[in-house]
Amino acid sequence: MTVCKTAYLGNAFCDVESARISPFDRGFLFAHAAYEVTAVYAGHLVDFGGHMARLDRTLKGIGVPNPLSGEGWTKIHRDLIAINSLTEGLIYLQVSAGAYGLRDFAGPETFQPTVFVYADARRLIGDAARDGIRAIFLDDSRWKRRDMKTTQLLSQALAYRTARESGADTAFLVEDGHVTEAASANAWIVNGEGQLVTRDLSPSILPGITRAGVLDLLEGSGLHLVERAFTPDEALSAKEAFTTSAGAMIAPVVAIDGQAIGTGRPGPVTRQIQRLYYQAMGADVAAVAPWAMG
Repeated sequence: MTVCKTAYLGNAFCDVESARISPFDRGFLFAHAAYEVTAVYAGHLVDFGGHMARLDRTLKGIGVPNPLSGEGWTKIHRDLIAINSLTEGLIYLQVSAGAYGLRDFAGPETFQPTVFVYADARRLIGDAARDGIRAIFLDDSRWKRRDMKTTQLLSQALAYRTARESGADTAFLVEDGHVTEAASANAWIVNGEGQLVTRDLSPSILPGITRAGVLDLLEGSGLHLVERAFTPDEALSAKEAFTTSAGAMIAPVVAIDGQAIGTGRPGPVTRQIQRLYYQAMGADVAAVAPWAMG
């Protein structure tokens, strides 16, 4: 991954090295901020409308006014792509409750948001999508409003560090005996009956935009979807498992806690979903992901 040279801060583009935010910003002091990550493929934004709708919901949920219209956000993203000559990667945006020179829990009656947007050039369809990733189970210690995409990411960051120390790539988070989601992605399994299972939407999980995109593609696929919570034992006995997110898109999970899932290799359902999603975003699947062709 490579952070691109030009970012957007406040209301102007700037060199990313010169970007500065006040230490009194509520995003820094209280993690009082929302964020979104949008994939860019062949220079085009992927599932952008869904990301902007979720941003608006999150900002309303945390009491921060949305500083831009849909057209304004679109222009910033497209300009950032053009300025940085970005063809493939991710665009991160953060909107905090701003700075007002004090550290006060409640803050002013009306917040003046801080906006920061930057681009990260990287391959979206790479080795992890081809070969799969490994996971571990961890207790879910996050706050209770996971349906809002905020910058309160310490639990997720620590989950990734614990996974790395265990020789894995991510974690399946567990609460009350059921998997909520992965460290920064929605979790899916294919059970013994061939059903595609992913947790139903609630404040317990983030309503993933890639998740929604996959759901839209299931019609006519021949796959039977069940939206419900599943247990760690169900995950371990599943035929297949994978995660969905903007950054990793569809990532096969080939082992959890050192135990192979299914054959220990990405399975046919995962490959089918990868193929459908890559095609929907305009990829030449035969050229960039021949292993997903089935």
